[in-house]
Amino acid sequence: MLSKSKNNIKFQIDLSADDKVIHFPTLRTVLMIEQVIRNAKDPINKSEIKRRIDVKIMHQTLNLILNYMEERGLVINTKEGYVWTYNPSKKLSKAIKEGREV
Repeated sequence: MLSKSKNNIKFQIDLSADDKVIHFPTLRTVLMIEQVIRNAKDPINKSEIKRRIDVKIMHQTLNLILNYMEERGLVINTKEGYVWTYNPSKKLSKAIKEGREV
């Protein structure tokens, strides 16, 4: 199990589950899926993601990528589909850090 903490957010990736994963994604595939979700104007479901990328992808591999992105805080899964949420804005980070929780 690989564990990393960044800005008080803890990420865990279970590397012992290798026997259950048939195929690990390449970086190229992860970046293609990231671009599709980022450029989507509306929430996008899994079948639409598969349709928009240039290569065929196994459903299990797509699930692995989407779970990774959710854990990292890049996307959220809504009823309508996946939505890109990551914002590297320094102003936003400062506001969250200095803000008061209500």
